[in-house]
Amino acid sequence: MIFKNRREAGKLLGEKLSADRLGGENTVVIGLLRGGIPVAYEIAAALKSPLDVALVRKIGAPNQEELAIGAIVDGKSPKVYLNESLISRINIPEGYLEYIKKIKLKEIREREKIYRHKGEKISVGGKTAIIVDDGIATGASVRVVIDAVKEEKPAKIIVAVPVIAADTLRELKKTVDKVVVLSAPEEFYAVGEFYEDFSQTTDGEVIELLQKSRKTDL
Repeated sequence: MIFKNRREAGKLLGEKLSADRLGGENTVVIGLLRGGIPVAYEIAAALKSPLDVALVRKIGAPNQEELAIGAIVDGKSPKVYLNESLISRINIPEGYLEYIKKIKLKEIREREKIYRHKGEKISVGGKTAIIVDDGIATGASVRVVIDAVKEEKPAKIIVAVPVIAADTLRELKKTVDKVVVLSAPEEFYAVGEFYEDFSQTTDGEVIELLQKSRKTDL
């Protein structure tokens, strides 16, 4: 299944989630930075639910930033996921992980000032939390977001994603109440191969969509 862009994928997911009678103020849609926000915006609009942002950053390998060896997300306490299997196969200098975690956490807190209205975070305690990304390969980023959301004791956690690697889907189902997907291919190389337009989501687009969503909620 090939999607025109992230917004189209979000609309399709919104239709699927609406059929499950989800939505309203008792549901919070949480988009992962940055590509997850356009998808999450359309879902939040379809469900008439508030939209928030998951302040998560991937941890890249030394001198190979695009190779994700883990991820970090801020919450009540910062959560870190590390791909120990991958880390064991590459040369990681001593002290690198602690150094890069501090850098990424600083980046997250700087972005929070930009993205969140007056620093406000929407509580998911006792509500249904729908965690959204534009696609999931290994699931490093979404796993730390799930852990952070669980700390707030939501009534239910749902992961909604247009496309996900089949083996990752099988593992993810064990950690949340439900995973809603549109496509789960066995052969999965990169999220971008399932989109006609997979151009980078900019900070400006994230801010615009979050602001539009807040105005709708008023």
